[in-house]
Amino acid sequence: MKPRTRTGRPAKIYPTAVVLPGARLGSDVMIGAFTFVDAGAIIGRGTRIQGHTGIWNGVVLGEDVFVGPAATFTNVHVPRARWSHAPNWDATRVGDGATIGARALLVAPVTIGEGAFVGAGAVVTRNVPAYAIVVGVPAKVVGWTCACGQTRLYALRRPKALACATCGEPAVRGSRGRRSPSPSRSSPRARK
Repeated sequence: MKPRTRTGRPAKIYPTAVVLPGARLGSDVMIGAFTFVDAGAIIGRGTRIQGHTGIWNGVVLGEDVFVGPAATFTNVHVPRARWSHAPNWDATRVGDGATIGARALLVAPVTIGEGAFVGAGAVVTRNVPAYAIVVGVPAKVVGWTCACGQTRLYALRRPKALACATCGEPAVRGSRGRRSPSPSRSSPRARK
């Protein structure tokens, strides 16, 4: 197992996907079939979004994020059809290297930390710490993982140290790890 090589190529968008003008996509991004990306969405370099997913205005995905099929992001905590929240969307932020499992639901406002792993079908209603593994409805921390995802420790408390033999990275980073992205910190290239 090895990290993907950065090519610097423009985003690959499958023909049935819809990406509105104004969405910001980094290089080496992949947008799967039947996916919708709204005008104010920000997607960092190397991120891979599987099919049947909606990325709405107010959603910020960091670099190298994996989004499983049919994952659901929201941008309004209390939606009403008759009342518009635009342009004051609730933010959903996903840190660099995080994984969002198939059919997971992220209820805004919420932040997913760097390297976190959201299990398939989880309903995330609270912020998720960096490198945490969360599962269930509502999602709860059940363990911790490394950058490559191969080393996992199933425990409720964050360990002080846990080395990964596969990627050579610490399985759990403390304050020296990178922070979750913000729109100003993220460097995706604007889509034309």
